[in-house]
Amino acid sequence: MHNLSRRSLALTTLTAIIATLLVNTLSSLFPPDGQNVGEISNTLLAGVLITPANYAFSIWGLIYVGLIAYGIYQLQPAQQRDPNFWRTNKLLIVACVAQIIWIFCFTLKLFSLSIVLMLVILLSLLSIYTNLGIGESRVSWKQRWLVQIPFSVYTAWISVATIVNVASALYVAGWDGWGLSSVIWTAILLVVGGLLAGSIAVMLRDVPFVLVFVWAYGAIALRNNDTPSIWITALTVMLLLLGLIVFKR
Repeated sequence: MHNLSRRSLALTTLTAIIATLLVNTLSSLFPPDGQNVGEISNTLLAGVLITPANYAFSIWGLIYVGLIAYGIYQLQPAQQRDPNFWRTNKLLIVACVAQIIWIFCFTLKLFSLSIVLMLVILLSLLSIYTNLGIGESRVSWKQRWLVQIPFSVYTAWISVATIVNVASALYVAGWDGWGLSSVIWTAILLVVGGLLAGSIAVMLRDVPFVLVFVWAYGAIALRNNDTPSIWITALTVMLLLLGLIVFKR
């Protein structure tokens, strides 16, 4: 890749990160349809049991700090010459654009379309995760803290968010759950998510990824403290994940 193209890609990547942060912030302050994402979750989607307690979404602050740190780090000439960063940046730009569109779709209550966009974000991040080989080899502390950890946290949270997004769309559509109650489906989804995080803990020993699920499951348990089947399942999976982290270190 030509030096000018490398520089342009690096600058576009940082711009995409900042643009996503700005759109996310502005949509919270001035939502397109009168309600921001949090308000929609607490009103129209209040019956979606797998939604974490509100405090869990503060993790977006950590995600954006990590992405901005990455955005600055990848501007360095050494990173611009690295093909791994080219591929990562292209995929990250796709994820950022999809996330910006997702914000508008979700706040405009276009939930079915929001699932498609969430899957684009998730698949882009999973491709980045694989491309970077997170957990597969030792890297420098800079690569660990400025590249791998930010994408581990981001990918894990989007994995959780995808489950919640699908559950929300099905809830609005009035899906009958094939005869199973919402409580049972929530418990099933918690186990499925736990298996995903557990496999990452066992195969890749990616602690930040697993800790995001622990964070989310703690918030889900707290929000459903009046529904034993859910909070016990969430707490049990959370403790098992913590055990895997300790055992596999």
